[in-house]
Amino acid sequence: MLTLVAAGSVFFPGLFLLSKQTLKRLMGWSDGDAAVVSTRLVSSVQAVMASSAGCVIISSCRDVMEDRHWLTDAYILFATPYFAYDIYAMFLCYRHKLQVKGHEEAGLSASVAGYLRREVLMVLHHIFMVAFCFPASLMWRQGKGDYFQGVLFLAELSTPSVSLGKVLIQYNKQHTLLHKVNGVVMLLTFFGCRVLLFPYLYYAYSRYASIPVYAVPLVAPWQCNLGTALLWPLQLYWFTLICRGALRLVTKRSSPALKHGDCLPPTNGCSTNQMDRR
Repeated sequence: MLTLVAAGSVFFPGLFLLSKQTLKRLMGWSDGDAAVVSTRLVSSVQAVMASSAGCVIISSCRDVMEDRHWLTDAYILFATPYFAYDIYAMFLCYRHKLQVKGHEEAGLSASVAGYLRREVLMVLHHIFMVAFCFPASLMWRQGKGDYFQGVLFLAELSTPSVSLGKVLIQYNKQHTLLHKVNGVVMLLTFFGCRVLLFPYLYYAYSRYASIPVYAVPLVAPWQCNLGTALLWPLQLYWFTLICRGALRLVTKRSSPALKHGDCLPPTNGCSTNQMDRR
């Protein structure tokens, strides 16, 4: 158990540092730019790993409650340190944004306070993942429902497109064809893998137990209902921001006033800091 946690604690920060140093030496990038892109890269790598684990688990579990796969607990242990690392990595990105805007004089305490105010949802989300979802997934479910845990891993399928969108916005590439195509992919994957995820979990259990969907919350463990009550509204909120940005993009293309820059540029659903909150 501790070996996997230690491996994750080394792998994600190590990949970040390796990527950052590579970009600085081979591409000649600044420390801040290399840190921003490296953060997105690590997020995408973790997403691919989680989604791949989810696909393997789902395909191996015919009984959604009783069947087990060793990869379920193993990846939970390995990936948990990622959320702690990501809080720090996103803080580095925030410091870089302050420097770009000419606020280099901001002290560490002021930067931390500003970061927590600006990214409060993202930070709370990551803390909740470690403090609640980790014990719930590893211990409280008592070896039941590996299939459902695999489905939850698939939520990360939307992360690579979100990360790419943030990089394109960071470097003013939001008017390119790549950004538009990526926006469509992000909209579809976020809706399918995050918005529809929780209703599907309840639907799948209702079929397994042969009960109506509306009765599932009455028999599901309280940890499942609490996790859904806290995480699903967050996904709906972020999806609303994405849709708002997509609508703004369409409106900007059709409105002469907007074409002259009278409005903030579209950012795939939200401002750069809001897009950071996955």
